[in-house]
Amino acid sequence: MTTGPAHWELLQRARAVDNQCYVLTASPSRTEAPKEEGKYPHYTAWGHSTVVAPWGDVVATCDEGENVVIADLDMEKVKEMRMGIPTLEQKRADMYTLSETEGGK
Repeated sequence: MTTGPAHWELLQRARAVDNQCYVLTASPSRTEAPKEEGKYPHYTAWGHSTVVAPWGDVVATCDEGENVVIADLDMEKVKEMRMGIPTLEQKRADMYTLSETEGGK
């Protein structure tokens, strides 16, 4: 099973827009190894490491093989996005509290 075709790019683009930042994701290259008896269920990696801009545009991507993704990140786009849609200024700290526990439990 692989969820890549349905979810990989979609989720990256959503996180870039949600957080108004670049999202860079790395995936293992695809392997076509046969399922071995007694091993973990067969999973085929999707590959397609990708760079997504704050507006959700795919800046760079590669295919399922071994590759390196190279992209120029324009940090002014992050500034413009956050100024144009100031979601961080709309936070309502009076609506929630942050609680911490020792040891993270």
